Amino acid sequence: MGQLELAPLHFISGKLYILDQTLLPREETYIELSTKEEVFDAIKNLQVRGAPAIGVAAAYGAYVSMRKELMSMPSSGYVHEDLVTFGNVLRNVCDYLRSARPTAVNLSWALDRVQMAFKNSHATSIKSAAEALLEEATRIHQEDVDACYAMGEYGLSLLGREMGILTHCNAGTLATSKYGTCLAPIYLGSERGYDFHVYADETRPLLQGARLTAWELNRAGIDVTLICDNMANTVMKQGLIDAVVVGCDRMTRNGDGANKIGTSALAVLAREYDIPFYMFVPTSTIDLNTESGEDIEIEVRDEEEVRSMWYSEPMAPEDVKIFNPSFDVTPAKYITAVITEKGIVRPPYDINLEAIVRGEPQMEHIDFDVENLDEF
Repeated sequence: MGQLELAPLHFISGKLYILDQTLLPREETYIELSTKEEVFDAIKNLQVRGAPAIGVAAAYGAYVSMRKELMSMPSSGYVHEDLVTFGNVLRNVCDYLRSARPTAVNLSWALDRVQMAFKNSHATSIKSAAEALLEEATRIHQEDVDACYAMGEYGLSLLGREMGILTHCNAGTLATSKYGTCLAPIYLGSERGYDFHVYADETRPLLQGARLTAWELNRAGIDVTLICDNMANTVMKQGLIDAVVVGCDRMTRNGDGANKIGTSALAVLAREYDIPFYMFVPTSTIDLNTESGEDIEIEVRDEEEVRSMWYSEPMAPEDVKIFNPSFDVTPAKYITAVITEKGIVRPPYDINLEAIVRGEPQMEHIDFDVENLDEF
């Protein structure tokens, strides 16, 4: 394939390649995915990860999976019957891929769009049906590139030129099609001469902050310092942090945001130290059908990610119980602002998130002085 621009995936000459992020930072290797099982495993095992990148990979993955499935599907000789079979197989493929990671709303969102593209295509052949899937996947990919750039611009408007910025997990280039979500303003600012200093939490147990964020920022020449997760309080207390920026895997109607485990603790700390806490959320990640964070299914992952992964020897007793939730939910009250590709959203989130998704005006947030209400 030659030297590829850094990205979590590439679609080249009808083939889907993903950067195997489980091998980073020691090895930068792209692998081809061509079956639904390979796509499922890549998403489930975090070879491709990050809400937007998962959505794009799923869309292309549905296309290449269908192409493989169709090779073993005999033709009935009748276009209508073949298209009915195509739709049934597509539904099964999408249902299968959807189960890989239940918390990430972009996965279901992208697969729903692919299925709807087929239904709305009025295809007259299997070929035109497959082309409709590819066109939608390509559209989702380009929309993500555009969204990341827009979030970068909006986010940059909130940041000063020499800020210390704390981030958690990885919501950069490796998690999206380009630039990232919460790291997009860092990249845009760096291109424009801003002198940011980024502190990256290591993000246990899978160390996405250490293996991915620190790696990609350092690779881009951006000033970055890696810290352990339990050091966030110290760097905030020392005045080294001016803003916290994080991504989001699912935001509910009321503004609660699910993100990598440990995010909510940073939000509480930021409130204590009066540091703005910004959550970067593509509108595709806003789930208006889910009322609050209490309704989000939190993925619980394998114990060995805590016990032995990344260690030459197990770091916990073999028979000790381990609890390994992949995400936690940051309550809306701790989020200073939500940055989307359509604009910056501030409270009341239960009204303004729906407004931004639908392209409507937001309601202005007003703080009332309860003690002096008699003056009104």
